Amino acid sequence: MRGNDTGGAGQFTLPFVYRPRFGRSDFVAAPSNAAARTWVLDAEAPSRWPEGRMALWGESGTGKTHLLSIWAGRHGAPVMEGSLLNERDVAALFDAGGFRAVALDNADRVPSEQDLLHLINLVRERRVSLLMAARLAPARWPVGLPDLLSRLRATTSVPVGPAEEYLLHRLLLRLLAERQVVVAPQVTRWLLPRLPRRASAVRDCVAMLDQAALAEGGPVTRALAARVLDILAAREGDSL
Repeated sequence: MRGNDTGGAGQFTLPFVYRPRFGRSDFVAAPSNAAARTWVLDAEAPSRWPEGRMALWGESGTGKTHLLSIWAGRHGAPVMEGSLLNERDVAALFDAGGFRAVALDNADRVPSEQDLLHLINLVRERRVSLLMAARLAPARWPVGLPDLLSRLRATTSVPVGPAEEYLLHRLLLRLLAERQVVVAPQVTRWLLPRLPRRASAVRDCVAMLDQAALAEGGPVTRALAARVLDILAAREGDSL
């Protein structure tokens, strides 16, 4: 694909897979995630969670998965993907044993309510801690099973708020550094105030800048950043 081709889907080629870093030192602390950090990273967590369950919720890109990964690493917890959860895998996991905590990402996207109820019942019976991450608070999940709804309403939930300016700025710089994308400070200063004020938009923008810079074989210029912003605007229907 030509480096300056942004027609059609408005995408660039990417020759390798980027894997984000989810270490403790990589997490950007800010007021918007202070409550979540207190509940999840406190030395006494998860012993002080009612029912041994906790749910982090908030919009995409706010750091829920990052916090969940840090917690899982600290407690030796297997991490399960909600959209792929099924009763057979849950049974196999608990048959293998050897853990005292479980993490479930995208918990509000579990295909089967019965399978989610099965997991919650198992962690309670085995006295295993459960940390979930989702976009909505558990009490707001569209659930039909009365028993599952009761369990979800009894789950302590902590919001991860929308990213503030400080967090967006730190996140932009960190993601650029992670991907080793070369951007002059003046371009970064020009870019940040023109981005949608969401962490997910910053992540999308950095990924596209990375792809575009690789395709063109050079640093990110203001012109290139402007093209990426145009693509983001077209995708979201925003006027930047």
